Amino acid sequence: MDTQVILDGLMTALHPMNLLWLTLGGLLGTIVGMLPGLGPATGVAILIPVTFGMEPISALILLAAIYYGAMYGGSRSSILINTPGDGSAIAATFDGYPMTKKGQAGQAMAISAVASLIGGLIAVVGFVLLSAPLANLAIRFGPAEYFLLMLFTLSAVVSLSIGKMVKGFIAMLAGLLIGTVGIDLQTGVHRFTLDIPHFSDGIDFLVVIIGIYAVGEVLFNLLTISKQKVQKNKKLGKVWFTKEQWKRSKWPIVRSGPLGFIIGVLPGAGGTIASMLSYSTEKQLSKKPDEFGKGAVEGLAAPESANNAASVGAMIPLLTMGIPGSGTTAVMLGALVMLGIRPGPLLFENSPDLVWSFINSMFIGNLILVVINIAMVGLLVKILNIPSQVLYPIILILSFMGAYTLGYSTIDFYILIAFGVIGLFLKILDFPIAPLILALIVGTSMEQNLRKSLVLSDGSFNIFFSSSICIGLIILTILSLCYPLIVKVISKRRFAKDTGEPTDV
Repeated sequence: MDTQVILDGLMTALHPMNLLWLTLGGLLGTIVGMLPGLGPATGVAILIPVTFGMEPISALILLAAIYYGAMYGGSRSSILINTPGDGSAIAATFDGYPMTKKGQAGQAMAISAVASLIGGLIAVVGFVLLSAPLANLAIRFGPAEYFLLMLFTLSAVVSLSIGKMVKGFIAMLAGLLIGTVGIDLQTGVHRFTLDIPHFSDGIDFLVVIIGIYAVGEVLFNLLTISKQKVQKNKKLGKVWFTKEQWKRSKWPIVRSGPLGFIIGVLPGAGGTIASMLSYSTEKQLSKKPDEFGKGAVEGLAAPESANNAASVGAMIPLLTMGIPGSGTTAVMLGALVMLGIRPGPLLFENSPDLVWSFINSMFIGNLILVVINIAMVGLLVKILNIPSQVLYPIILILSFMGAYTLGYSTIDFYILIAFGVIGLFLKILDFPIAPLILALIVGTSMEQNLRKSLVLSDGSFNIFFSSSICIGLIILTILSLCYPLIVKVISKRRFAKDTGEPTDV
């Protein structure tokens, strides 16, 4: 590793114009990430024309800043109005929104920004040290490994539904069923499309997310709007977290950064899986798992660290192999090719100055982003002062705009309303939403990898035991499904020990 090349890259990243692009990209990414339905992929795609005529490194810095800026921004709307800006921000609703309802919106956004910073910096260090070996690991993932990875992720999220596992499984199966709508990619058969051409490409998971979270939340709140008027005057909280909140969050943040980074390296996994896995991991490790979903600060900090680390990790397959690790990096790949940058194994050898300038820019960009996001906390918290009669229509307008811009079809309006009503009933009936959403996101890819695996093995299930990665993922899946039972047994034994009563376990 040539020290001079690294220093030259640092000087390039610190060039005033590149600092300007970093700041502009981070700010735009934060704003785009907050808008329901847009997300980083749309933000990058919209701003590709801006990069025409720019220096390749400046263009790469701008696009990357928009990407991980949106990872910061996506959680703002999740925390404040329970509306994820993107799939990777879903986990921020689990404890971020309850913190807001407890009057801790400022603290939630501050810990979110700091967690994103630390997760991003951990991932950048990992990028420097582990890009080559992790790229080689990613190459070893075939269809069987990807299927088992997604199966493990689903099992981990369902296992969070302690006390309502049956509802968690029902929600997961519903998500998998919704994911089958559209043309079967292997046979070309139309499945559950109702002869509506719009359904040929399936139901966009972002429309479902916006419907269930945003429209569903508005409908639920309208049922209790009189109670909310009484609660409106509660304190909004400080704009910085307390020592106790930091004490509870620091280790989850540090643990979730590497986890998110490794998941981000795997093509197709992305920030949603990373944030969900980190959330389930921290709930299982926590001494107070019953507080998760009710405003546990570590339940917000962990996924925020993971999804930002995943966005950095996704750059490894993009730059080292030319394989996009997420939808956003797929858009970036097209932009880089247009700019004359050819990602692949030779990029680090032929253009080390470009690579190290980019890596240094990620360090600097994360620092800029945390300043931007903390500076915006006071402004954004004022959203909570908007009267409900004004705020709810604004949320609905943003939701319908977001749904329309995804496919420019009015049919998405009906889908949005339908899933809004479904979201309302899920909330009333106390069904966990996370298993449904995650199953919908990974369902199509999971099915295709299962079928590809069986085709490669001539229908033999032995392929799922053919590598150490497969066996490891199977063991993790079994352990995650057994986790609620283990917790129940331990709780009964502790109760018996404390009370002196016999246990039947």
